[in-house]
Amino acid sequence: MAKRDLISIDDLSAADVDLLLDTAESFLPVLQRDIKKVPTLRGRTVINMFFESSTRTSTSFDLAAKRLSADTIGIKAKGSAVDKGESLKDTIITLSAYSPDIIVIRHPRAGACQLASANTTASIINAGDGKHQHPSQCLLDLFTLRQAFGRNLRGLKVAIVGDILHSRVARSDIAGFQLLGMDVTVIAPPTMMPREVDSLGVNVRYDLAELHKADVIYLLRIQQERITQGANFLPSLREYANVWGVTRSRLRPGQKVMHPGPINRGVEISAAVADDPDTLIAQQVEAGLAVRMAILYRTIVGSTDSDTKEAL
Repeated sequence: MAKRDLISIDDLSAADVDLLLDTAESFLPVLQRDIKKVPTLRGRTVINMFFESSTRTSTSFDLAAKRLSADTIGIKAKGSAVDKGESLKDTIITLSAYSPDIIVIRHPRAGACQLASANTTASIINAGDGKHQHPSQCLLDLFTLRQAFGRNLRGLKVAIVGDILHSRVARSDIAGFQLLGMDVTVIAPPTMMPREVDSLGVNVRYDLAELHKADVIYLLRIQQERITQGANFLPSLREYANVWGVTRSRLRPGQKVMHPGPINRGVEISAAVADDPDTLIAQQVEAGLAVRMAILYRTIVGSTDSDTKEAL
């Protein structure tokens, strides 16, 4: 098959995104069946390599491959040859000897997926690399928004609030949201706002004074694992919660709240907001499986088959 990678949301056009989201929607009925499996990728091999902690992404990619009847192999850094000092390049070369069709990678280093792609004939799907990109998260977020607001998202106002500086989700979502014509505002403490953010065409704010203008509030946790030890970005988590944390009192009726997880209750989001049935957080998790099924499927078949009926 032709080698197709998904390393960045910038790899996709608006038409590509629409095709992936339409494909994900066509898979939703499969997930409601008693037997939640189709033979679409029978005989194909998907390797999931996760070198960072993950619950939602790793589980949904693994389950997505199994729902499509692919053979799956799961690899984590701990217990693998990487734990013994093997480089990512040599690990990829070794695994490529098994002729996998797709390798899904999460890695703490930005650029790891480009390195992997250069050393394998398998398709590479980026499940998050350092502070760089997380394209499948962006796609499931777009799918969630489309389910909530309809197919046309142009003009929808989204405020992304939190640790923009260290967030790969923010980078992917800004690009993906703008690709579909959405109006994006980023809100963060000055120390957690990237210097180059103005060049991305977003509105930049440093407090929640205009939060009421957004249709959707997308919350990000503080990325403690990517903050250099000893660096002081905030006086305290308590101050962050008081100034930038989202509580019910800071929301107006009708606003939707999203979060890629894991959430930190009492910091970026109050427990009352996290548990509010009007948020879209649970829908994001549900969307992740259908969207990742669509990504795996389209990676194999490409965009020439716009009708997925045969796959179902």
